[in-house]
This record gives sequence, structure tokens and C-alpha cells, in this order.
Amino acid sequence: MDIFIYTFITISYVGILCWGFFLVKKSTSFSISNVLLIVIAALIYDNAIVAIGGFIGEGKILKGLNYARYWLHAIFTPLLVLFAWNVAVKTGIKWFPKRWVRIGAYILVVILIFLEVTTVVSKLELISKWKYGVLIYENVHESSIFPLMVIVVSLLLLVVSIIIWRKLKWRWFFIGTIIMIIGSIIPMPIKSEALTNGFELILIITLMSTWRFQESNA
Repeated sequence: MDIFIYTFITISYVGILCWGFFLVKKSTSFSISNVLLIVIAALIYDNAIVAIGGFIGEGKILKGLNYARYWLHAIFTPLLVLFAWNVAVKTGIKWFPKRWVRIGAYILVVILIFLEVTTVVSKLELISKWKYGVLIYENVHESSIFPLMVIVVSLLLLVVSIIIWRKLKWRWFFIGTIIMIIGSIIPMPIKSEALTNGFELILIITLMSTWRFQESNA
């Protein structure tokens, strides 16, 4: 079952990425929100490798491809901090565009990347497992790792989504973030490893929708 879900998610992200390129083409100026496209590209890779793992089979090739999944997650997921900051700037609240806030956002991204690389990626020990019809290599220390980077990014997205809802009456950013957070915390009575990726897809759709909403009302 999961192979179909991962395939669907991968195809969906390809469509969303095309949508993002369309928004960039329509825009009259460069926006730091464009970093969302990098995150989406990494998610395409992540879900595609899981979907085709069984066809590649166990071995060095698939293991190397899965190592890259962890590296992409560590390097590119923190870029959502910059997306959130740029979205917040467009709310009109005066202190968001200030230099110290912008510099702080970039510093936070660097810190989060450093933490994820040093605490997770540098200590990776991957083993192959078949889970619900897909073959993946996962970290043997997965259960003992505190997902600090993901928590910080999620909380920041939540705060900005509340600001967007209050200032611009746009609730979808908040709804997508809440779905992602709740879906990641509460175990679902469904035999699938792909659910969290599905919640991520919902979040990305709401982020793209928020980007389009702000572009159309600029």
C-alpha cells in the first residue's frame, strides 16, 4: 500500500514544484520565499527514493541514496525558517523587516543545520527494512533521537501562521501547520509509514497557497 502513497506524494510534489516555478515566473522581483522550491525538490527526492527502493534492491546504491535523504533533510528543511520570516515580513508588522530579525533568521537556519548534521547525520547507521511494501534504509538510532530541528521549525511556522491568520485573515497556513503537528505527534491506527509524509504534503500545499495569496495581494 505504501508504495502507491509514496508514488502519489512524489507526483504531487512534482506538480507543486511546477506551480512554484509558475509563481516565480509571474513575480516581478526575487523573493526569499523561493527557498520553498528547494525544500519541495528535496521532498521529491525523499519520497521517490522510498517509492522505488524495492525496485533498486538492497545494496550500496540504495544505501547511498538513502544517506542523501538524511543530508537533504538536514540542509534544506531549516530553509523553511526563511520562508516563514519572509511571509511574516509581508504582514506589515514593522519589526519583521528589521535588519536584526533578518540576520537572526539566517543565523537560526545555520544553527539548525549544524545541529542536525552533528547530532543525526554524522552518526548515521543505516539498516535495510521492508515496511508495508517499501524497502528503505533507516537509522538504527531513530527512536533515541530528539527531533529538535523539526520541533523548532514547526513551532516557528505555527507562530507565523497565527500572525498571518490574525493580520490577513488567511487561515490555511495555520490549518496546514496544525495538521502536520498533530499528525506527527498522535499515532494513527493505520498500518502505514507514509502518513507523516502525507501530512507534510498538506503543509507544503498550504505554504504554497499562502505564497500565492500574498503574491496576488502584493
